[in-house]
Amino acid sequence: MTTPPPVPEVVPKRRKRTKLIIVLVAGGIILAGVFAFFAIKAIIDSGITKGPDQMFGDQHLKTAVALIELHKTRYGEYPEKLRDLKFTGSWDQMALNSVKYIPAQDRESYYVEVTRGWMGRPDLDMPDEFWQGTGYDPKLKPE
Repeated sequence: MTTPPPVPEVVPKRRKRTKLIIVLVAGGIILAGVFAFFAIKAIIDSGITKGPDQMFGDQHLKTAVALIELHKTRYGEYPEKLRDLKFTGSWDQMALNSVKYIPAQDRESYYVEVTRGWMGRPDLDMPDEFWQGTGYDPKLKPE
């Protein structure tokens, strides 16, 4: 007597449906992310955020400079990284995450610039008087 061939394994319909739902949801999330990226880019490119970008960027810069200078007053040198700043508040983190900070090797001066205002990059031009008495050195700006 011969043995019959093995019965093929049948995948329940429920498992197939679950996989299909997962693929559709993942695809939807990816599609929504791509749409959001291009929508935000279009909004920024339209110039509608220029005013808020300038206002937020100005505040971010002033907050960062104040915290950096306070660190110098307390500890005698500028911080190596912005994460080294102590006693910052929750709102300060928004400003510190929106600037680029480069200290000099000897930590006696620094360069700082705003990388993000509200949504886009502001175009700030601070007067020389603003930097008076600070350790700001524009020569430390990377090329």
